[in-house]
Amino acid sequence: MTDLRNWKGVSKPERKALDGAYCRLEPLDPETHSADLYSAASAPGAAERFRYLFEPPPTAPDDLMQWAQTVSVLGDPMVFAVIDKATGRAEGRQSFMRIDTANGVIEVGGIMWGPAIARTRIATEALFLFADYAFGLGYRRFEWKCDNRNAPSKRAAVRFGFRFEGVFRQHLVVKGRNRDTAWFSILDHEWAALRAGYQRWLRADNFDAAGGQLSRLSFER
Repeated sequence: MTDLRNWKGVSKPERKALDGAYCRLEPLDPETHSADLYSAASAPGAAERFRYLFEPPPTAPDDLMQWAQTVSVLGDPMVFAVIDKATGRAEGRQSFMRIDTANGVIEVGGIMWGPAIARTRIATEALFLFADYAFGLGYRRFEWKCDNRNAPSKRAAVRFGFRFEGVFRQHLVVKGRNRDTAWFSILDHEWAALRAGYQRWLRADNFDAAGGQLSRLSFER
């Protein structure tokens, strides 16, 4: 068992850009990112894209701008725009949330990856950059939570290397409905092996000219 008698906690993440090979994560800026994020959020499939998020899909650019102005000044959740480096456009967003510096626990949530990046190496790298930053700061636990009815999110968590831990029944009320919450986590001592797997998968030679993967991202347990 780990001796934590000298544990002193960790620092909060900084609002700074995180740069990868295919994407860059930038702290959300309403003026810079809102127009692109509105396009990504309101693209065909918006209702399903926002089905399990806490807010409804924006119906006008002003909706997205007002949301961005509200959340961009918060320290928790700390929202980042996901920039496709090939186009320079903000095609999604994700957040650090439930940031517990005393215990070294942090969650990735509020994920909205638009159709241009969903199920691509950009989305996978965006998740990797968050996890790598959190564990680099010394966090002990990186969490993923979702509505237990959200089968795609649960599959994504497993693909990304999170371990399923169970379901909190009647955990939340979201949009007037009960939410049973599925909990997943990666722990600090698991990250080195997972990190190597991400790095192998994200290599440029793992993708064809159209960006399709040649080998799948998978982790042995």
